[in-house]
Amino acid sequence: MHELEVTTFTAAVCGLIYLVLSYRVSQSRMANKIAMGDGGNADLVARMRTHANFGEYVPIILILMGLIESEVGYSVLLGIVSAVVIVSRVLHAVGMGRPAPNAFRIAGTMGTWLPLLVLSAWGLILAFRII
Repeated sequence: MHELEVTTFTAAVCGLIYLVLSYRVSQSRMANKIAMGDGGNADLVARMRTHANFGEYVPIILILMGLIESEVGYSVLLGIVSAVVIVSRVLHAVGMGRPAPNAFRIAGTMGTWLPLLVLSAWGLILAFRII
């Protein structure tokens, strides 16, 4: 296997998810004739926040994955993290359009935070050669 295989795969899938989320925002804007802002439309607000939340969390996760993978190479743990992140971001997107609290959004949030914590700790271990 070559370097950054898991990260490249994860980034590619996340790129497709982000494209779908972007399209959903544009679709709501066109349907509601809202060019800027949210126009007070609850559906558009939810879609915008889903899109923005994805853009807030996924980049740092991918950066950490890439740095770790470039250091250690392929890892089953990175593969698991990748799967959890992808599934969690889809669950979060599904949950954002539903009344809170809901299981999709909670699972999506926890499934994003846990990999971020694991990757951050792993990065610190590698940076300081703790283990």
